[in-house]
Amino acid sequence: MSSQTPTFALWNKLSGTSAGRALFSLGVSLKAPYFRTVLPSVREMAPGRCVVTSPKWWGVRNHIGTYHAIAACNLAEVAMGMVAEATVPPSHRWLPKRMQVEYLAKAETSLRAVAELDPVPEFGDEGQEIDVPVDVLDKHGQVVVRATITTWVTRRK
Repeated sequence: MSSQTPTFALWNKLSGTSAGRALFSLGVSLKAPYFRTVLPSVREMAPGRCVVTSPKWWGVRNHIGTYHAIAACNLAEVAMGMVAEATVPPSHRWLPKRMQVEYLAKAETSLRAVAELDPVPEFGDEGQEIDVPVDVLDKHGQVVVRATITTWVTRRK
């Protein structure tokens, strides 16, 4: 069995060019259609780290013209999902279980979500919860949303 999930293998195949990264990001949105609402663009994907950006377009704006808080949560979940795909071995599966979110500042620009696992956990035969921290930053580098997404990881049957 390969040591990479099919998603991570596809990223490794396509990520060498901007067109390949765009095609990969489109595929992510087709596989999980709700992600489309934030127009995610996967910028980095490696075991333990993923960076995804999203433009501030009218579809994510709230009534005061800023980036909607729940849209920022959606972006955080994209980043968590991609770091899970790059980190969890293909012998295992993952499922988001819980999300804790802090809204720290108005999000008035496009956003960048950074999910990092440090250290990268070991995966055994027993199911385990993995807390994936995700910072969502504006274009000035200010953290506007901080999320911790608890993911349940189990061996595939």
